[in-house]
Amino acid sequence: MVASGIAINQIPGVSVQRMAELAQEAERLGFNRCWVCDQGLDCHDIFVTLTAAALQTGSIRLGTGITHPYARHPAVTAAGIASLDELSGGRAFLGLGAGGIDTLSPMGLKRQKPLAAVRETIQIVRALGGGSPVDFDGEVFRLHGAYLDYARCDMEIWVAGRGPRMRALGGGLADGVVFEFVHKDMLAGDIARVRQAAAQQGNRPRICYATMVVVDDRTLDKVRPALFWRLADAPPELRAQLGVSDTDVTAMRQAMASGGFPAVARLIKDDWVRPFVIMGSVEECAAELHRLITDLAIDEFQLPILDMESAPALMATVARMVAVA
Repeated sequence: MVASGIAINQIPGVSVQRMAELAQEAERLGFNRCWVCDQGLDCHDIFVTLTAAALQTGSIRLGTGITHPYARHPAVTAAGIASLDELSGGRAFLGLGAGGIDTLSPMGLKRQKPLAAVRETIQIVRALGGGSPVDFDGEVFRLHGAYLDYARCDMEIWVAGRGPRMRALGGGLADGVVFEFVHKDMLAGDIARVRQAAAQQGNRPRICYATMVVVDDRTLDKVRPALFWRLADAPPELRAQLGVSDTDVTAMRQAMASGGFPAVARLIKDDWVRPFVIMGSVEECAAELHRLITDLAIDEFQLPILDMESAPALMATVARMVAVA
């Protein structure tokens, strides 16, 4: 296998202490990275949560999974992640993206110039790690003599995005690019395009592939809601391939508006889920995961944690899958 590590991505709606305990369990099981979501008001404060995790772990890398440039100025984010890095003994990393409608709308925020905003956030975080006063005059953000004396210049930065331009931006500028719940028929081409864009910029980003491993009905039920946005916002040709009609999309949107994720989950068919996840028996999932990691030269596999009760058992199963040669 090619993968150098496995990671978890923690969900919103869970207490800070429980999040920290799960990071501790992930470290015990051999996971090397813990991403913690930053979905606005749906989540506990990202840096409080990461600090709690840092205090209860000793080796696992900890970072935002993902944060965006709109609720905090990038300089404030740079200060936060540098503070975490100091506390954790150099274990922090920064995961960035443009944010989603469900994250930004409750705060009245608009996703303005997302490519420029993410690009400038990367530039600002790295500039502030240089240890000198920074002046910056961008399309979205500005700095005037901004200075941090406790940040490091080689802070690891990852970019997550669903569109080709955001992924290409990450490939050209970041240390890594995250591919989350991508249709498996498209994964190889999407990764190849990022690597091509990166090569044009002289960059060699690592690749993180994130999806659920579904080995039982409970996990399948938990992953259905996570596919809503993927299906509703999918290109028409992909929806046609999956057999998702315009009527299906309308019904899902109405269910989401009236009853939230539990209501929309009841409308999402198994055949719509299967192409986006690794699904089957433990042996079948292990074989598919190994094939994807090897064939696509994936550096890290990320397991989203959608159910805290079953998380330790699933994490242990996935850790064994990745460990087997």
